[in-house]
Amino acid sequence: MARHLEIRNLAPLSPYLNFDPSYLQTSQPEFIFPEGANRQRGRFELAFSTIGGSCMIGGGIGGVTGLIQGMKDTAVAGHTGKLRRTQLINYTMKQGARSANTLGVVAVMYSAFGVGLSWLRDTEDEINTLAAATTTGLLYKSTAGLRACMKGGAVGLALGVAYCAFTSKDKLQSWSSGN
Repeated sequence: MARHLEIRNLAPLSPYLNFDPSYLQTSQPEFIFPEGANRQRGRFELAFSTIGGSCMIGGGIGGVTGLIQGMKDTAVAGHTGKLRRTQLINYTMKQGARSANTLGVVAVMYSAFGVGLSWLRDTEDEINTLAAATTTGLLYKSTAGLRACMKGGAVGLALGVAYCAFTSKDKLQSWSSGN
């Protein structure tokens, strides 16, 4: 006797979850947002990726810088073999950790000021970005004296202006064209 097999859907079963993926509806949004909520992540949510990314970038740049400095210093000192390899690892790890820590601290300060300003002003705009960047530069260099503090604030403001100019190109173009 021949069996009659009903062929209804030939979509492959997921080997990991043991279900037919065709049952999932793909027309709905990937994330669920509360009704009336903004569909863009806020400053607080972005702070975590900013801090983590800054630490990773700082560690990478510092590691490469430490490796280059270690190559120069160990060559001048005449180190070879295991001693040189150990010294290179020490240079790389020490400078990588120092740079990651520095950029991480700056990112935490910037994020804290940015989140605080957005909650205080109840808006998110370029003014918050510029104020947070300037305040971060001022605070970061505040222990080095008034002149260094002002230079830090100027550097923070310059970086904030560059960031706003890069991320708000459409606003700048519409403003400059007079629309």
